[in-house]
Amino acid sequence: MKKAIAFLLALIMLAASLPALGEEVAEQEEAWEAEWDDADGEEFPPPAYDYDSLRVGNPTRMKGDFYTDMWGNATSDLDVRALIHGYDLIRWDGENGLFTTDPTVVNGIIVTGDGEGNRTYSLSLYSDLYYCDGSEITAWDYAFTLLLSIDPMLEQLGAKPLRKDHILGYAEYISGESPALAGVHVVNDRRLDITLRREYLPFFYELGLLSCQPSPIGVIAPGCEVKDDGQGVYIAGDFTAELLASTLLDPETGYRTHPALTCGPYVLTAFDGDTAQFDINPYYKGNAAGQLPLIPHIEYTLADNETMMDALGAGEFGLLNKVTKADAILAGTQLIGTGYFAPANYPRSGLTFISFNCEKAAVQSQSVRQAIACCVDKDQLVADYVGNFGLRVEGFYGMGQWMYQLLTGAMAYPEPEEGQDPAELAAAYDALVAQWDQTLEEIRSFYALDPNHAALLLELDGWTLNRQGQPFVPGVDDVRCKQLESGLTALELTLAYPEGNGMAHSLEQRLIPALAEAGIGLTLVPCEMTALLDMFYGRADRDADMLYLGTDFDVVFDPSTHFIPREDGALTWNYTGAADEELYRLAVELRKTEPGDLKTYCQRWIAFQQRFTELQPMIPIYSNVYFDFFTRSLHSYAISENVTWTQAIVGAYMSDMEDEEEEEPGEDADDLGEDEAFFDD
Repeated sequence: MKKAIAFLLALIMLAASLPALGEEVAEQEEAWEAEWDDADGEEFPPPAYDYDSLRVGNPTRMKGDFYTDMWGNATSDLDVRALIHGYDLIRWDGENGLFTTDPTVVNGIIVTGDGEGNRTYSLSLYSDLYYCDGSEITAWDYAFTLLLSIDPMLEQLGAKPLRKDHILGYAEYISGESPALAGVHVVNDRRLDITLRREYLPFFYELGLLSCQPSPIGVIAPGCEVKDDGQGVYIAGDFTAELLASTLLDPETGYRTHPALTCGPYVLTAFDGDTAQFDINPYYKGNAAGQLPLIPHIEYTLADNETMMDALGAGEFGLLNKVTKADAILAGTQLIGTGYFAPANYPRSGLTFISFNCEKAAVQSQSVRQAIACCVDKDQLVADYVGNFGLRVEGFYGMGQWMYQLLTGAMAYPEPEEGQDPAELAAAYDALVAQWDQTLEEIRSFYALDPNHAALLLELDGWTLNRQGQPFVPGVDDVRCKQLESGLTALELTLAYPEGNGMAHSLEQRLIPALAEAGIGLTLVPCEMTALLDMFYGRADRDADMLYLGTDFDVVFDPSTHFIPREDGALTWNYTGAADEELYRLAVELRKTEPGDLKTYCQRWIAFQQRFTELQPMIPIYSNVYFDFFTRSLHSYAISENVTWTQAIVGAYMSDMEDEEEEEPGEDADDLGEDEAFFDD
């Protein structure tokens, strides 16, 4: 079903410009044939592959956060983590749209409540779980992951500890009030109990709150151990920031970038900063579908947008993942025409955006942020980069999220259950769609490209002076100024973006002139991706006023963790710095929807989006369709049924034999010819 939706969305986006796109495809096809035909007119020969290995390219550079997302969540790093870590207690069942326990890890679960409204999940684990060296995985390994991930001293190492205030006793533990985490108990090697506190219930993705993978304490905190004396789990031993700095951050052996002892389908054998190498984990028991890794060796590296398709055609890559740039996608359609390559596409669960650093003097003002948003030509930015393979967005969502698909008709509303009135259910769904359509219309009307409206917003907010403190004169003075407590402040802003990003030229051409017309000056600052993420996460000085970034959302969509009001002036998990009690309240209401209550969830989701766009802590720009292109020698690659390529690659194999049961790539090629843990470049 997901695959059908993905292709439907792609076709919908392409329909408006079908004739022009057809001409462009035809021209590129002629150029392709001229380039690859041999001198004697022979057809382009098929690329040769080593069927024991697969080279994968992705246009987003790896940062090296291969253990956890606490140092960052670049999409390429997220993929690596999915490849080498495994045995999560919980899995997302995409077919049924819900969380379940992983049947390869958990062999039983009991749910109980106490008199205070807290809820305890008792999980029984299988005894045949092993790390890649054959050492046993027990409930203590999961408890260690939970304890490590929330430890405040990780901030000393440049990481952001995870916020898990859904676990009973979390606040008391991280504050030091309690020596043990009361909501987690290890009963024995095979049983783990996790208690969710009543204040966090109900939670729409409740079972997802139990998600946890094991971590080897002997590698990360040698000499330490997890204990449970009946009051909850805690770490005993010389557990210090200095110890973790040596085991996690060492540039050659640190577990953050070189996790050698893992339990996923593959093991990381080498990483040089650009390319990662992987071999099969011989102790991996298989995924929930019973699949094992079959390709002995995988290499994962950066692929350049401008040359990736040539490299794929020449056999330098066997798989290109998350191709987003329109020119590259169009070039990929020509490769499909040779008969040696196949495509797959799937809607992105995230978006690209401009994030404000709201603690900066000028952009603290909601009116200033709104004015800047009125100077962003979203439609043209989308056309410049992803073309007809993306859509402008108006809120904190991605086109691959189920709520967006439900409200736009890309996904059918669930069939009525026994006792439900079908007509009443259909009417409720129609009302939701109408509510969302009206919301979009209002947002787009307010934020239409209009420098004059932006200037009016600025004038009403008091930005009426020039650099000399005299009245601002449009067409004479360059930027608007305002007298703040810190002095005369000019709307002279900076926007940091990933160096080498193809959107830079468009931002210069489409954004700067409109801002200047409204009285705002903007300087674009190229920034190395790691430095840019450090700025976003507050790990480095936030010199820029705005950041150009992108994100892919977790399946558990809980914006309350990202927009919690600032605590004692710190950014905490709120990376924009926008402290708004109303937005946070709406986010909490959203998460507290009863599981399965789609109607209430969508109503609250719309209310959250309305407040988000009013506050404008970020300027949403676009979401898009991701495309994968791969050799037809790669079989059973079901990316449309998985969250990442690293999950889809388990069970896939390389062979020169045709698989008659597989869908013919030519069908996908016809569709393309006729008509995208947190960041992408």
